[in-house]
Amino acid sequence: MRRTAPLLALCLALGGLSAAAGCTGPDTEPPPAPAGLTAQASSSTTVHVMWNAAAEGDGVTGYQVFEDGRLLRELPAEKTMVDVTGLNPRTGYAFTVRAKDAAGNLSGTVPAVRATTPAATAEDLRAPTAPATATGRATGPRAAWVSWSAATDDTGVTAYDVYQGGTRIHSAGPGETGTALSGLQPDTVYTFTVRARDGADNSSPDSPAVDVTTPPASGGGPGTAPGGFTATASAGTVTLGWTAPDTGRETSEYELYVNGRPTTVIQFGTGAVPSGRAEHRITVTEPAGTVWAVKLRARLPDGNWGAFSAERTVTLVA
Repeated sequence: MRRTAPLLALCLALGGLSAAAGCTGPDTEPPPAPAGLTAQASSSTTVHVMWNAAAEGDGVTGYQVFEDGRLLRELPAEKTMVDVTGLNPRTGYAFTVRAKDAAGNLSGTVPAVRATTPAATAEDLRAPTAPATATGRATGPRAAWVSWSAATDDTGVTAYDVYQGGTRIHSAGPGETGTALSGLQPDTVYTFTVRARDGADNSSPDSPAVDVTTPPASGGGPGTAPGGFTATASAGTVTLGWTAPDTGRETSEYELYVNGRPTTVIQFGTGAVPSGRAEHRITVTEPAGTVWAVKLRARLPDGNWGAFSAERTVTLVA
């Protein structure tokens, strides 16, 4: 048990098990300090601060972000990055982070990282170009590497943001064309895109989407995510296509998500289960121009839902 072992040993030595039962004492040992702290100026008034997530056994329940010793923000344990806004142009700042546990113990501070905001420029309304290419690969059950081609901007690219499912999950510096991602789930298909950002916080369009499938964790079986997922819009219809996962038997039931919400269950009747590539057409009534983000997952032989397919974005047409 974390933090109580030395005290428990002392109690046992002094009074045996009965004494130890009432001798555990309060938790006063701080959690480890966060690692991997970085700070990147993303505009003349904003700095993006990130750090590595704590290990599961460290007991961390939150983080405190400081600038030059001044507490700026308190965040829950699942948040490992923050945009610090309202800063001054052409100014240097020093940031550090402390971890906090359930008993209120604070870790030591990690060495401060510095970032200097660029000079303010005249109003900039032009976004950078999108990165023309993007590639990715899994580097383990919970990690991946994503790379992209450099973008251009009239005032200069200041950052690259990695998105998954429409949510920014990571930011990299202007000179980087690749980054490591951590905290992913095993046996899951991720669809990443990259956007370039300039000093006025204008973001480019998305790069081409790149799918990365993390392998199952040690001891796991085959992947459970439908493969090769596609979504194509035509007049009044969206056609979905995919390859069934290897579950050991025919997969006849899939749950469809639209814009992050479960929408319907697709069922193939006896004798109609596709043996290879599956296809399903959806009749749509929403107006042309409506954007859908779609993904699906299969019902497994044990009755649970498997991992999600890649997510596809499709614009409805009349």
